[in-house]
Formats: sequence, structure tokens, C-alpha cells
Amino acid sequence: MKTPPPRLADYESWDGTDPFEDRAGPFFFRKLETGEVRCAFEATPAHCNGGGFLHGGLLMTFADFSLFAIGRDVIGGHAVTVSFNAEFTAAGLPGDIVEARGEVMKNTGSMVFLRGHVYTATGEGERVLMNFSGIVKRVRQKPESH
Repeated sequence: MKTPPPRLADYESWDGTDPFEDRAGPFFFRKLETGEVRCAFEATPAHCNGGGFLHGGLLMTFADFSLFAIGRDVIGGHAVTVSFNAEFTAAGLPGDIVEARGEVMKNTGSMVFLRGHVYTATGEGERVLMNFSGIVKRVRQKPESH
């Protein structure tokens, strides 16, 4: 498990590793008393594009991570993203705490449909950086290679 930065002390990470997410993030999540899941990361200059704003690909990677954290209890095992949509609405900056929240819209036998928002700050100061939606498909765990 990765250790969250002090500003995200009450968050946790996945057990094990995800090489791409570990390199892009690190990203974290927590389940609130209400059952809602929040995801977060602390933006650094390494997360920025050439213009000094958070890279769109980073935000999409974070949103994809968030799909699985938000749907974790419903997904119940291994799954892959089969569809992902995003609309960028504002720019993020290094130093921001970037969060995501969302909801499961539909759960079928093999697929889970979700949507959410990536944002900074809360309350009146909240800025939505991106809206996202996606579909994840449950899959069998790949067999171990020998």
C-alpha cells in the first residue's frame, strides 16, 4: 500500500500494485460514513502539461481509477473499463487537492455503469474540472503464468 500525503491522511490505496496508476498518481480513496466513496490525489508539477495545468490524460486516468473505487462494492472483483467518456470544464493546478465522487447508475449481470465529477475544493469554492462516465465489465481473473 502507498502512504498518502499528510493532506490526505484519512485516505487509503489498493492492496498490491497497479504499475500505471502508481506511476501516474498515486491516487487514493476513502469510504465516508454515508457509504459514498471519495477519491483524491495531491497535484504536483509532475502531473502537469507544458502549459503548467493538470494534464488531461492524468485527469482521465484518475477518473478511471475512481470508477473502480466508486463501484468497488458492486463490482466485487476483477473488471476492465469498456467505455469511458469525459468532458473537461476547468483547469487544475499543481498544489490542488483533486477529488472525485460519483455513483453507480446501473448494475447488470456483467457490467456496471457509473458517472462522476473530478473537482477541487468544496462548497462555494468548488470547481468541477471534468465530468466523466464509464462502463466496467466484470472479468475472470487471468490465470497465473508459469
